[in-house]
This record gives sequence, structure tokens and C-alpha cells, in this order.
Amino acid sequence: MLLTSIDPFVQEFERQFDRAIRQAGLTSGTGNGAAMPMDGVRRADDVVLRFDLPGIDPGSIEVTVDRGVLTVSARREEEFGEDERVFVRERTMGAFTRRVYLSEHLDADAIEAAYNNGVLAVRIPVLEKAKPRKVAVQAGETHKAIRN
Repeated sequence: MLLTSIDPFVQEFERQFDRAIRQAGLTSGTGNGAAMPMDGVRRADDVVLRFDLPGIDPGSIEVTVDRGVLTVSARREEEFGEDERVFVRERTMGAFTRRVYLSEHLDADAIEAAYNNGVLAVRIPVLEKAKPRKVAVQAGETHKAIRN
């Protein structure tokens, strides 16, 4: 496996906590997966993670890697003026964080990230040693190294 997200039980707990906090008219900023949904795809030479971050200021996005953990952080600020009174608040505000555990088969030193149309795309190359390769098959007499 090339990457692992955090425990789904913890994500569900945080999702329910955030929902209760929002219903109370507060913001929690726990940064659960619901606030930053992610898709991950494996291609021949890389892994691409796409995070939904609509309405996020690109300057608030941080992507870091530390000891095999990719962390994406972002912040969405309140957009209400002083003369506006909020009567419905369903959009989550505050800080969001998502952590993904990377396998040793990914090149953490060559990660690239780009933000466009509310989606953060993070590209992580697969190391050469982890890429599928063909092994030559020798016909005829058994090779010395293979003999029993």
C-alpha cells in the first residue's frame, strides 16, 4: 500500500463533533476529513491526491512532509460584515488539517502541489525501485545462480 489516511473511526468521531459544534453556532477547526475530502489515484509513475478546498485562500494552504507523513493545512475565514447578521451557518470555518501516511516507496523529496478551482492536487512520484519492471527469462540451461 502506498499511503494510508488516518483512522476512519477518528474521522467519524470528529465529523460528528464538528456537526454538533456547527449546530450550536460555533466553529471547531478540528480539521476532519469531511471538511477536506480527498481522492487518491495511482498512476504508473506517481500518486496524485486531490483535496476539495473550496473558498480557501491559496495563501493559507500549507503542504508539509515530516517523517513519512504528508500534512495539508488550510484556513477559511468568516466572510460576514459588521452590518450582517447570520441566521444560517452551515459552512465550516477555521483551520483544517488532513494527514496522510506515505509509504517508503514514494519519493517524499519530489512532491509537487498546485491549487486550482478549489482543488489542491498533490503529486508524489513513485520511487524507481517500487515501479513494476520486467524480469528477463533465460531459456535453455538453468543459470548458475538459480540451481538448487
